[in-house]
Amino acid sequence: MSVIEQGSPRKKTKSVYISTVISIALVLLMTGLLGLILVHAKNLSKYVKENIVLNVIVNDNVNEGDVLSLQKDFEKDPYVLRTEYVSKELAAKNLKEDLGEDFVEYLGHNPLLHSVDIYMKEQYANTDSIQPFIEKISKSSRVKEVVYQESLIDMVNKNIRIIGIVVLAFTVILLIIAIALINNTIRLAIYSQRFLIKSMQLIGATKNFIRKPYILYGVIHGLIGALIAILLLLFTLQFAQKQIPELVFLRNWYEFGAIFLIVVILGILISGLSTYFAVTKYLRAKSHSLYR
Repeated sequence: MSVIEQGSPRKKTKSVYISTVISIALVLLMTGLLGLILVHAKNLSKYVKENIVLNVIVNDNVNEGDVLSLQKDFEKDPYVLRTEYVSKELAAKNLKEDLGEDFVEYLGHNPLLHSVDIYMKEQYANTDSIQPFIEKISKSSRVKEVVYQESLIDMVNKNIRIIGIVVLAFTVILLIIAIALINNTIRLAIYSQRFLIKSMQLIGATKNFIRKPYILYGVIHGLIGALIAILLLLFTLQFAQKQIPELVFLRNWYEFGAIFLIVVILGILISGLSTYFAVTKYLRAKSHSLYR
């Protein structure tokens, strides 16, 4: 039997490597979960911003055709994501449903006016962009006034900014912890084979010759751990969407795919590098230091 076969991790206790793979999978699972939280938070932020409404009320003497023409003008603006025309009849119907009584019958006429609801693009859904936009569209003789909740917009942007900073900081901390945990797990696995590594070196095997099978197995373990983590992430996604159906609006499989790819890369890269450095440590160590 050759030296490489004797020194191959394949011949070592399988339980050590099973525990290594499980540890890697669990750490990558936590990292992937945080990635999914980041994606959902980003998509939620976009969803909230793109559903902030500017209610443009037109003058009473403007007919429906002119309102529709005004709506088309709004849609051409680069700030605008989409618009919705709300006729005075539809506005009355909506208000009647909210109030629970027919105010038109009580008043004898419909006092409401035609309007256009404007939804801004995500990057322009802030006070600094909205104010100049309102000033521009208010110059039209057909526009009576523009109604929007300025305090709500400020609050949304402020809270999103704070949440983004907190989540980003937590992501960095968790990533550092993940790297440290995977590195320590692999170092413990290699520690159990320190005597074998040194024995191979003493009988003349080169460092690269000794390192190669360990690094290969390290990469394989990282890949297997990543695939297990991805399966658990998919299960978690399906479970979460069953429990909270509204999450389907925030689903983006392209971004999820990017997270899964990052999990695989992290698993392979961290496991491979950790194995390399762990094996190198014992290749450089003195024989007497292995007993410590």
